[in-house]
Amino acid sequence: MRRSATTTAPLDQAHGLRRMFAAPRQHFVPLVHNPYVAYGGLAMERLCAAYAERRLRTLVVDAADTASAPHELSSVDLSACIEPLSGTVSFLAARGLPMRWLDSAGATAGFLAALAAAAPKIDVVLVHAGASDLGRLFAGRAPRPVLLAADRPESLTHAYASMKLLTQRLGVMAYDLLLAADGEPRHLTRIAERLADCADRFLGAALGTWAVADPGRADAEPLEPALRELAVAQLQGEPEHAGLHRPPAPAALGALAGLAN
Repeated sequence: MRRSATTTAPLDQAHGLRRMFAAPRQHFVPLVHNPYVAYGGLAMERLCAAYAERRLRTLVVDAADTASAPHELSSVDLSACIEPLSGTVSFLAARGLPMRWLDSAGATAGFLAALAAAAPKIDVVLVHAGASDLGRLFAGRAPRPVLLAADRPESLTHAYASMKLLTQRLGVMAYDLLLAADGEPRHLTRIAERLADCADRFLGAALGTWAVADPGRADAEPLEPALRELAVAQLQGEPEHAGLHRPPAPAALGALAGLAN
């Protein structure tokens, strides 16, 4: 029997496009691990809270060197290793796990595809890993990494070094910054502005949004507007093609010296 055209075909081309783009899309948010940040866990919690406000479900994938080892079932059934923490947040311990998807080009992007398949109802996948690991994971993509830093000089040097590595390997030219610190606002503003200046002068990169995850702020207090803005920035679509690799940048250690003093 021949079906009615009204049930098998879109009303017009625009209708078909609307249906296609109305499909849910997972967003992968790369959070750059910084070993000199004491409140990295708090920073992840605040980001998850920002997404929960928008009724989005977040999967936190901790693949940093300091993370817990993955469950022994991870090589068989990745979905079985995802631990629900609340109605909107789930967690996956993934130290070293992306390397199981290492391909001949030295990339581990297959791990992101595996995560999408293992957690199809998740809206945001927050991937916490070192810059080198993120470079392999997001090969061929153009993400907008979130740098972690504090008000300690070594954390800022590490954040800049991570930015430099990702700029060279992925061609990424836009970053956001999350400061996990409880310093005086004017001082934290100065830190963010100096890091942004170094990114511009030495890498040609831009620091788009920055926010503070204050450990002294009660969980019941409303989130800072800047943190909400940073979370929303990460939901924007990424370009189809990553930028070209850039030549090595000059060191900016001198410009960062004394930044947190």
